Amino acid sequence: MTLAVRVAHGRAFVDVRVIPRAARNEVAGSREGALLVRVTAPPVEGAANEAVVALLARALGVAPSAIAVERGGHGRRKSLSVPADTVPRLEALATV
Repeated sequence: MTLAVRVAHGRAFVDVRVIPRAARNEVAGSREGALLVRVTAPPVEGAANEAVVALLARALGVAPSAIAVERGGHGRRKSLSVPADTVPRLEALATV
């Protein structure tokens, strides 16, 4: 399945499925239209969210402050916004 990305007002919105407490930090393709991200951080006090943002910032070549958790801050399924010009890199990450 392909990655579902919505672009509006210079931002791209993408759903992310997070697997906390994984063996390593990695982007593992896509699942059900969402980017699948594994992080070693536990889902406590925002640690997993910070790890997801840091991992995606490195993968997309942007500053962590350019990525925002829009919805789902306390769940495994989140909606993130990133700069719209990173859409090709997002789609490449989804095909890993």
